Amino acid sequence: MKIRRDRELSPDLIDKRAETRAAAGRGLALPGGAKGGIGGIILMLVLALLGGTQLMGGGSSGSGIDIGDILGQMSGVQAPGSASSVPGAPDPQADEVAFVSFVLDDIQEFWTEEFKTSGMTYERARLVLFERSVTTGGCGSAPSAVGPFYCPADRTAYIDLTFFAELAKQLKFSGDFAQAYVIAHELGHHVQNLTGVNAQVRAASEKDPSKANEYSVRQELQADCFAGAWAFSVYEAGLLERGDAEEALNAAAAVGDDRIQSQSGTAINQETWTHGSSEQRVKWFKRGFESGDPGQCDTFSGDY
Repeated sequence: MKIRRDRELSPDLIDKRAETRAAAGRGLALPGGAKGGIGGIILMLVLALLGGTQLMGGGSSGSGIDIGDILGQMSGVQAPGSASSVPGAPDPQADEVAFVSFVLDDIQEFWTEEFKTSGMTYERARLVLFERSVTTGGCGSAPSAVGPFYCPADRTAYIDLTFFAELAKQLKFSGDFAQAYVIAHELGHHVQNLTGVNAQVRAASEKDPSKANEYSVRQELQADCFAGAWAFSVYEAGLLERGDAEEALNAAAAVGDDRIQSQSGTAINQETWTHGSSEQRVKWFKRGFESGDPGQCDTFSGDY
């Protein structure tokens, strides 16, 4: 992906790597819902004008890729460590930080325009960079093994950059646009939070716990579709490079529940899925990418 590295870092990017480098992980407690969705923003506005909808999704925890689940299922995998650093020395992750900053701003500019088109106002999310563990503003503490996640309580996404190296090693998940897909997915959960989807998702799951996993899958697939819609805007802007789209598709496939279960040596059991199969995740990312329209991301109507 082509980016400008001479830009100032995003004001929405908060670098806590230094202060969290020596922190010990204490586990994650994420209350109420950054995983759910009801269709795209345009669809939601139409439904609101019609007086509501029965299309409700679920999922009671607030995370995105949920690599804690993924790494926890893979035998022998250690939690991501910290990048080595020497006080006063150049930042060894400077290029990655610049990339994350650029992508974060670009995604938020995309959603600002989408919300404006729908007659809404987008409130920008923050993204915190950390190492080893982090204490959030409203979702407890999280170790790096959890992977990137979004906390709805403080409207903030959290990422340990060493996560990407771990996925490249364990799941053949690599490339800068694969990283962009992860960030866009997390910001998709922010969009779901802003539009009130998460509250409806949580309520539906509590009403019918037997469907909570299905709701969670549908919600994650919507975030994948949102990521695809943003990716199309990058394509239109001429920022994609050869292989970028394939990197994103490979990333979506790599974190499919069936792929994870297969690689961990456990039986593939669809009833336990919370994120969707590789095929489903690729399908919905492509739906967003090929349409460029978040309104096409209705994962809660019919089959998914």
